[in-house]
Amino acid sequence: MPHLSVEMLAADATTPITTAGHAQLGIAVLAGIAVIVLLITKFKLHAFLSLIIGSLVLGAVAGAPLDKAIASFSTGLGTTVAGTGVLIALGAVLGKLLADSGGADQIVDTILAKAGRRAMPWAMVLIAGIIGLPIFFEVGIVLLIPVVLLVAKRGNFSLMRIGIPALAGLSVMHGLIPPHPGPLAAIDAVKANLGVTLALGVVIAIPAAIIAGPLFSRYAARWVDIAPPEKMIPQRTSDDLEKRPGFGITVATVLLPVVMMLAKALVDVVVDNPAHTVQRIFDVVGSPLIALLTAVVVAMFTLGRAAGFTRGRIASTVESSLGPIAGVLLIVGAGGGFKQTLVDSGVGQMILEISKDWNISTLLLAWLIAVTIRLATGSATVATISAAGLVAPLAADMSTTHSALLVLAVGAGSLFFSHVNDAGFWMVKEYFGMDVGQTLKTWSVMETLISVVGIVGVLLLSLVV
Repeated sequence: MPHLSVEMLAADATTPITTAGHAQLGIAVLAGIAVIVLLITKFKLHAFLSLIIGSLVLGAVAGAPLDKAIASFSTGLGTTVAGTGVLIALGAVLGKLLADSGGADQIVDTILAKAGRRAMPWAMVLIAGIIGLPIFFEVGIVLLIPVVLLVAKRGNFSLMRIGIPALAGLSVMHGLIPPHPGPLAAIDAVKANLGVTLALGVVIAIPAAIIAGPLFSRYAARWVDIAPPEKMIPQRTSDDLEKRPGFGITVATVLLPVVMMLAKALVDVVVDNPAHTVQRIFDVVGSPLIALLTAVVVAMFTLGRAAGFTRGRIASTVESSLGPIAGVLLIVGAGGGFKQTLVDSGVGQMILEISKDWNISTLLLAWLIAVTIRLATGSATVATISAAGLVAPLAADMSTTHSALLVLAVGAGSLFFSHVNDAGFWMVKEYFGMDVGQTLKTWSVMETLISVVGIVGVLLLSLVV
């Protein structure tokens, strides 16, 4: 077989780097995933290193020459970081400005002041949904935990009645809505339309958040009735600020990139002419890079300056936002490398050949693959990126809307049953002062509900769009 350079692999990702049969490829996939799981869970190795080693094991078991497996991994890592790295960085900057300026606290305090006791769980899912748009799940937990604990304590609520809706709102955004890393990487892998995916994702996210949040929290509060742990109530960011931005301008800033991307999707549908001046303008305005960059620049004034920040303080806020995402970028990039190794080994083509005679929906198949990887690795982002790479060949003849639904099916599957190999599981456990059994009965069930409601929503939408 002729030598394949990195450039050739990038140009033709469907060219197999091995001629192994289906059985050998299947064993290779299982071996690669098993190594990743073992290294992360048993040996506590960082996910970035585990994904590199797992990718090399996959290539070796599949019979690929080591240099070609390395080239595939490097190509996938570079392509993924190039496609999503800048967007992740811009999202981190926007989230940091939102937090440090007191804008997040302003949203929280305003909604809570207007919500009655019965409406409080609904207010919490709304708060989490708004705040969760531009920031990572882990950052959202850190931002919302003080609010959840204070509301539960002062209102004499069960912690689960308030906490589960907040977690549901954050988790839905993390798994289904760009510009979060997983959905963005899946959109890039499947070549889906970002605006259409965003619009359909919102349609699916709303019922998923309601069912897994305010509705499920009633049962979660009965199963696990605990008080807020006093030691976990930290000081809020805005308590040290003399002023903070207003509610309206804060919400408008957070929603700005979403509105810009949705506007592009709407123009694409209405105009449907790539040569038309209006569509060309919105192709630029509504691109993720321009939308998020615009939101960051606007936030420097509407959030930073409104909180009384000097230019130096804004600059230091931006700088401090980038350091913590280094790990996220590396894991996302390595997940892309693992995905590319899967694809270049011929696994994607194998799935296409095996599943073509199955009497199963492509969307359901994508969800099941993501569920399997999620259960094995514990990472929603890794599950999304890997599953998207595997099912990408299935999207070749799909319509724009069904390609978007394929991304959402993968995203829904990536949230299924968070358990002990997921960092989010341990964050929730420690912040809420629960034991492992209580966390499984509340957080893990909530994640599963989001996943199941998500795939049901995807399948229903596929019948009408």
